[in-house]
Amino acid sequence: MTAYVIFDVEIHDQIRYQDFMNQVKPALADAGAKYLTRGGAHRVYEGDWNPRRIVILEFPSLDAWEDFYNGPIYQGLKTIRDQCSSARLVGVESV
Repeated sequence: MTAYVIFDVEIHDQIRYQDFMNQVKPALADAGAKYLTRGGAHRVYEGDWNPRRIVILEFPSLDAWEDFYNGPIYQGLKTIRDQCSSARLVGVESV
């Protein structure tokens, strides 16, 4: 079942974050993921959520996302991401 991963990202170092992006894009493609949105304009209509930069990824399944997230490639890249940004993320299966 398809899964979506939603990131709310705040970038602290744009140059370092671009380095992360250049490396993570091919890793995501190899994992069967694709970007649905990445940093586009957004509006909050209800609630107190104040997202900074929204990224939505589609994965073949929640297991595929978890394998990618917990795997050595992403964990190495996550170190870079954590140095230049902060994020909240959630994964959800489609219906």
